[in-house]
Amino acid sequence: MRRQMNRTSKETLIGFRPLHDSFVGIDSDGCVFPTMDIKQKQCFHPEIVRHWKLETIEPYVRESMEFVNLHSKWRGTNRFQALIVTFDFLRDRHEVRASGVAISALTSLRRYVGSGVPLSNTSLEAEVEKTGDPELTLVLQWSTAINTSIERTVKHVPPFAWARESLTRISAHSDMIVVSQTPEEALVREWKENGIDGIVSAIAGQELGTKAEHIAMATKDRYPQHRILMIGDAPGDFKAARANRAFFFPVNPGHENESWKCFCAEAYDRFLNGSYGGRYETDLIAAFDKLLPETPPWIKSQ
Repeated sequence: MRRQMNRTSKETLIGFRPLHDSFVGIDSDGCVFPTMDIKQKQCFHPEIVRHWKLETIEPYVRESMEFVNLHSKWRGTNRFQALIVTFDFLRDRHEVRASGVAISALTSLRRYVGSGVPLSNTSLEAEVEKTGDPELTLVLQWSTAINTSIERTVKHVPPFAWARESLTRISAHSDMIVVSQTPEEALVREWKENGIDGIVSAIAGQELGTKAEHIAMATKDRYPQHRILMIGDAPGDFKAARANRAFFFPVNPGHENESWKCFCAEAYDRFLNGSYGGRYETDLIAAFDKLLPETPPWIKSQ
């Protein structure tokens, strides 16, 4: 069933009215759409190099950024948090120290990230206006440039195989919203371009808080815990599910098509008939965990 998609607010989620007795929250980048690689490699990475003038150590910036955002337990983390982790890895690399290039400690950004506000350009802009902090000003310029680059670069990317079929099945039997740390504007554009924006009840981006908060606002006192499922491709999606005592279905990085086929063929039926939990879910999560390490390859090789 297609719905008219209006802008999602916290009030939208808090006042969410169920149509079904089960709920599915679903991530977008890297989960429904194969957009993680292109966004990180063609948008995030070049803007990090340009804004912090890291051209002379570009190979190490690229390797560190790709590990954090694509191939590690930090995959799917909010961009401001991921930038801090990336810079921490860069600061500790002997090749970077030997180059003499100074890597910012991002002290002001750490303070902002730890403040408890929703991590978005909107809240960062308010902090810049209030403080005039030059570091936060640079971070905001970087983040704004990323959004512009994504809008220019990432267009008409279709969902993974079996994802569209899965979404159609979910919409017939469960309430479904998008739960993401991507800016809402980009989410709405990508879902609308593929004609699937109308099969979800809401699209929640980084402006509305964390993924765990999105799920909590939409589900509190509306569904039994065994009738709530989060689908995602990152450890943060798993944590968001568990924070709400919900089930988790992993879309495995590098094996997304197989994951969606599994979901469509058997996992969703198990969720609906009550046989998803226990050993079945545990085995899926164990396989997912093995794909995203904490230690980068350049440390293992030293």
